[in-house]
Amino acid sequence: MVVEHVLITVTPGREAEFEAEFPKARAVLDEAEGFLWGELHRFVERPSTFLVLLGWETLEAHTVTFRNSDLFPRWRAVVGPFFAEPPVVEHLRPVTAGITAVSS
Repeated sequence: MVVEHVLITVTPGREAEFEAEFPKARAVLDEAEGFLWGELHRFVERPSTFLVLLGWETLEAHTVTFRNSDLFPRWRAVVGPFFAEPPVVEHLRPVTAGITAVSS
């Protein structure tokens, strides 16, 4: 599995609208071959910045299959209008999972 890390800066003042529209973008991803899961996170210190984490079966499922499909323009049509600047996209391989906090 590969995790796509997408750092999105939304135009200030449009954060709530972006959050409300994101399920539409997620629905597009749900149709993609090799897509496994997705999460949307909002930065506390930078409220116009969001982190999207997307799980893919392989790197190619994202960079080749999805990017070259008719789904990619549909995804961008939903999220793209909110971009204050181009998103930063990187890919990760999980090293460990299930880390839990120790209660004090």
